[in-house]
Amino acid sequence: MSSETESRTEDGADRSDGAAGAAVLPSGSGERRERRVWRAVLRWTAAVTVFAAAGTATAYQITGMTRTDVPGLATASDGRWAYPELTRPPLPSGSPGPFAEDNPAGAQHADLRALVLPAPAGAVEDKALRGDDGWLPTEDYLAVYAGEADREALGQTLTDTGLRHIAARGWTTPDGTRTRIYLLRFGTAEVVDVEIATDAVAFVTPAYQPVGAHESEYDESFPERARVPDIERVAYAEPAPYGAEQVRQAYLAAGNVYAVIVQSRAGGVADVPFHQTVVLQSQLLG
Repeated sequence: MSSETESRTEDGADRSDGAAGAAVLPSGSGERRERRVWRAVLRWTAAVTVFAAAGTATAYQITGMTRTDVPGLATASDGRWAYPELTRPPLPSGSPGPFAEDNPAGAQHADLRALVLPAPAGAVEDKALRGDDGWLPTEDYLAVYAGEADREALGQTLTDTGLRHIAARGWTTPDGTRTRIYLLRFGTAEVVDVEIATDAVAFVTPAYQPVGAHESEYDESFPERARVPDIERVAYAEPAPYGAEQVRQAYLAAGNVYAVIVQSRAGGVADVPFHQTVVLQSQLLG
């Protein structure tokens, strides 16, 4: 993935000075990877094309970046949270990036725990999600979802597909919005694309509903221009009338890592911080 320089305006907004280039796949393993990518694109975009996203809300200009250049989005009058400046963790010596031509498995070699988005300023962290060593037990992740049958089915899927680790972080901001982010690492990107994403993402609603979400539908408010190169994304929102709170959720496929982002808030989850959180987590995984 080609890199480019981003400049920042005085009000804190990002402005892109270039465009990301498309990688040229070599023959052999590259052709196999290309077929896998197209299969994933067809499955993930099926959910997107069911509804045409209007994309008239605040859009972020997302562009290709180097491994160490991921700017946090500044606090602005549109409701963005004040995230710290973000830097992707270093790769082990000699290890390729997840979307490099010489990485057909799409492996994220960086420490998964360091790839989880940090909490914004003023938020109170949920330390239980971090654990003593930064790894979340599978049963704690399954507790996100309502319904014993769903939890059993999803747990069996994670076992069958060789789940390796789960890293997580959560926090609550002063406005009462609760955020939870889960990164699940598998053996290859193909496992994520073929087994995990296909199992979890349906055409109109997610296969497994988080606790508190009575219903979910495709999130038409998410700006299409906010897509991050190489990251497949599907987002859902609980339509009104809500129960005690609204639940919004996003699912990302990033190489051999599958990310789940859940936000909830009494009275409704605001568009801007939800979009911002999903975009920044996507950038860290890109």
